[in-house]
Amino acid sequence: MAREISGHDGQRRIPWRLLGWGVGALFLLWPIAVGAPWSAADFVFAGAMIGIVGGGIELAVRRGNAAYTVAAGLALGAALLSAWIPGAVGIIGSEHEPANLLYPAVVLIALLGALVSLFRPRGMALAMAAAALAELLLPIAAWVLWPALRPAMLRPEVPFMTAVLTGLWAAAAWLFRKSAD
Repeated sequence: MAREISGHDGQRRIPWRLLGWGVGALFLLWPIAVGAPWSAADFVFAGAMIGIVGGGIELAVRRGNAAYTVAAGLALGAALLSAWIPGAVGIIGSEHEPANLLYPAVVLIALLGALVSLFRPRGMALAMAAAALAELLLPIAAWVLWPALRPAMLRPEVPFMTAVLTGLWAAAAWLFRKSAD
């Protein structure tokens, strides 16, 4: 049974699941509202990403462990940002720069670790810690592999996104570890 938001009078309000999926649908409507030049493929990609994140959160909620659920939400959010932002506008230079392919590679590290651990909390904690470390080292790898992009890496969005994504992966690792106790 879905958890629901209840008022002080005890009446049932909006189910959390409906609220979550509704927010996901709004993300798909936003580009239309602002007149973004999205193609059909962009909407398919966005819909698939939102569906994967939403489905992952649905599965995590079924575990019944709040720390695990929040950790999964943070990890899925980091994965979504790591795939969407570099592909849409780029973090290191434009979205066409090959260095931006390193961001989805971090997601693959987290996913492979999750699969190997069979989604158990301790293994998930290690997988997310590995993703946090990979995220932290990503700009260094890009600096070495693509010297021509070094000026783009000095722009403030690179350390900012590195800090945000590393923080999300690290927070997920900590919460997965906490959920194992």
